Amino acid sequence: MGLTRGFRRIRGGYSNTPERPKRVFVYPLQRNVARLLNHPDRAAPGLFGDPRMALSAAQMRALPQYFTDLPDPRRAQGRRHRLPVVPALTAGASLCGMQGYKAMAEWASSLGQAARQRFGCRRVNGHYLVPSLYVIRDCLVRLGPKALDRRLQAWQAAQLNSSDEALAMDGKIMKGGVDHTGAQTQKLSG
Repeated sequence: MGLTRGFRRIRGGYSNTPERPKRVFVYPLQRNVARLLNHPDRAAPGLFGDPRMALSAAQMRALPQYFTDLPDPRRAQGRRHRLPVVPALTAGASLCGMQGYKAMAEWASSLGQAARQRFGCRRVNGHYLVPSLYVIRDCLVRLGPKALDRRLQAWQAAQLNSSDEALAMDGKIMKGGVDHTGAQTQKLSG
């Protein structure tokens, strides 16, 4: 694909001077990957699904139940929200197309009182409160992806009655990597 610029990661970001550029190679996992990725109809190759879904009331009530057996990694002092509520809200936000902690927190804040009650949010003075961005991020970082993934797969199997297969892809544009036509070099992994 091309050469990297040669900078290396250091504690505060990147080194000031380039040292050793590395050559980047890509191995396609599928023979017709170029045809699929360059197809004019983005829906035809099956690379893009609908990332958003609308959760029903029953699905909202069921989500927290799948996280009740998780050990709470937080200190007992200052806990305001039950642990199952936090990953249930973030899973709901993710299922509805939200990406990132901030988007998940904004999605949770936009929920009405009935939806907050279904997720099991705590009630203060007659209103249901959602966890803040910081609580969401702290809980998700401490819980780890494997524990959350197992429970989400169990929820999906029970609620959606489907066995979806996912394709994870990531791409980058190489700095300084230019091909013979002058276009920047791109790398894709899946």
